[in-house]
Amino acid sequence: MEYNIYCDESCHLEHDGQNVMLLGAVWCPLEQVKAALTAIREIKARFGFKRGFEVKWTKVSPAKVGFYLDLIDYFFENDNLHFRALIASEKDKLDHVLFNQDHDMWYYKMYFDMLKVILSPQDVYSIYVDMKDTRGSSKLHKLHEVLSNNMYDFQRTIIRRIQIVRSHEIELMQLTDLLVGAICYVNRGLKGSRAKDSLVKRIQDRTGYNLTQSTLLREEKVNLFRWCPRDRPS
Repeated sequence: MEYNIYCDESCHLEHDGQNVMLLGAVWCPLEQVKAALTAIREIKARFGFKRGFEVKWTKVSPAKVGFYLDLIDYFFENDNLHFRALIASEKDKLDHVLFNQDHDMWYYKMYFDMLKVILSPQDVYSIYVDMKDTRGSSKLHKLHEVLSNNMYDFQRTIIRRIQIVRSHEIELMQLTDLLVGAICYVNRGLKGSRAKDSLVKRIQDRTGYNLTQSTLLREEKVNLFRWCPRDRPS
């Protein structure tokens, strides 16, 4: 099988003042991508949005909450769409010197931990990434190297490509942004936005999870892994 994986990140910089980092991905069989894009565009049209309207967590508002709830429901009702996120908590406790790494290397390790449950050596993947900082191209090359080496995919026949894309052009990347935003929101302990709170509750109701803890490893629809730094040996 060939799959497309759409990845997004939030609060990933070393000194961004946030104590939780989110890495997330929506994946879909390649042969089902076109149908999913068409369905999302139809939901946009039903609510009066043009095809170019960009779905983003930061755009969630009371006036648009019905649209975003329908989009969440569509994700759960489409058996071809899946989501995985790594919740890296307690960033303030990271000790890169202890583990002979810098923040970038830790970031790549987290990315691999996020993706390793999705990837299978029997399948082929194209990974699309919405990287938001200025070193995107160099980070992308290193990420492809780390992922391929960890899977012994030295000929890059499993992970065919990793490519930076502009999220406003790809609806499934926008869906990733929405889900990552919701998971990050609840794990940062935020509340008070009635529209965003209602989206979080819809995801909690449909998954049966509180979205702050790891799910079962084999959870296929919304798979979460909560990572915490190890304590320094005494």
